[in-house]
Parts: sequence; structure tokens; C-alpha cells
Amino acid sequence: MAFRHQEILVKGGAFPRVSEFSDEYRDRLIYFFALDEEYYFFLDAGDESLTLPDGYEFVNVRSFRRSGAAAKENVFLAFTALQLANWYRGNKYCGICGKETHKDDKERALRCECGNVIYPRIVPAVIVGITNGDKILVTKYKTGFAHFALVAGFTEIGETLEETVAREAMEETGLHVKNIRYYKSQPWGIVDDLLVGFYCDVDGDDTIRMDEGELKVAEWRTREEIELQPDDYSLTNEMMRMFKEGKQ
Repeated sequence: MAFRHQEILVKGGAFPRVSEFSDEYRDRLIYFFALDEEYYFFLDAGDESLTLPDGYEFVNVRSFRRSGAAAKENVFLAFTALQLANWYRGNKYCGICGKETHKDDKERALRCECGNVIYPRIVPAVIVGITNGDKILVTKYKTGFAHFALVAGFTEIGETLEETVAREAMEETGLHVKNIRYYKSQPWGIVDDLLVGFYCDVDGDDTIRMDEGELKVAEWRTREEIELQPDDYSLTNEMMRMFKEGKQ
């Protein structure tokens, strides 16, 4: 898994094998993870002019997702690899004393001689399906992602996930919610997140008061009116589909 900033080295939907690199590069590999007898390693290409194996090119990880060339499994591998790559590259030096860190030989951690130990950080965020009878509240962000989504947001320090659900619902739509119930979670390594999905019911007045600074659309839609995202990678899309199919 060779990275140059936010770009990953691929040929269509495939990653290069270690054997396709010269010894010079193999000596720099950092073990990532294993999946079904396959072992994955990190090569930091940085700004250098890497001698590429035949047929491979660097592409942005988000473009890799949208290309349709890769199996779903490889897209998630790329997301997870990017999260770890960013962690290794962002913690080369200790944030306390400034000295160079070193990989721990027993666990996924970076250590400094001053005693500081750095572990990968996972950022919790909620996905919120607010229901109103046979309708669900869908949104579109003001900038960035163009397709329909659900209310979402990051958990703040000192806050439970359920409190995040209620706060984000109020901040983005002006709605009170009740019957908050966990659905499932999903790692989303492209931005270091652990997404946690909840459904809940509108409590009282269902008039939407949209946060116009963050959203350009916030509206109730029946199951039949829901427009799904073009691919099935995200927990958000799965939650909309589950409601659309009457399974929630």
C-alpha cells in the first residue's frame, strides 16, 4: 500500500505486490494488517520520485472509491490503510519534546524516549435517521458531498453518543427527538472516523429549522421518495435503504 500524500498506488482496482518493488523500497516497508492470508505493508512515497512497477499509478483515494474499478473490499482496505498511513506520517516526532518517535515492537504504538506513547486515534461520529411515521429526514450538505444523506456529526468531549444524536438533530434541523436506538457501526478510515448509526423519532413539532450554514436541503421524505446514493459503501446509504425497504 504505497501512499504519496492522499494518493494510493494502484493498477485499476489492484495494489502492487511487495515482489514488484526493488530491495531499496522493501527495506522501508511497515506492516499494516492481514486479511485472509494476505499481508499488507505501508510504503511512504512522500514527495520522492518513486520508481513505479509497470502499469501502476498514484490516484486519490476518494477517486479510487468513485472509479468503480475496485472491489468493495479493496476500497475499504484503501480507506483503512490511509488512516494508518496518515497516523504514521503525522507522528514521526513527539508532540511533547519534539524528538523522533519509534515503532513499538509489541503493539500498534509509537514511542518517544521521553516516555510519551502515541496510539492511533479514532474519531467517533453519529449518523442519525430521524423518523416521522412513514417519513425520514434527509439532508444535503451545503458544500462537498452532493448526494442525499442523514443528519450527522462528531461526538464532543464529555458527551455520550446518544447526547450527540439529540444535539446534532437540534443543531442541524431544530428538531427534538426521542426513542434513540442503536442500529450498527462502521469504521470510516478515510477521515479517521468510527461511524455509529442511530434511528430516533421526532418528538413533538416536526417543523424543520435547517442550519443554513451547513446544509442546503433538509426535508421529510416518504419511503418511496428516498433517493439513495450511487454506491453502497456508506452506513448512511444503508440506513436510508433499510428505511426505504420498510426494514426500519
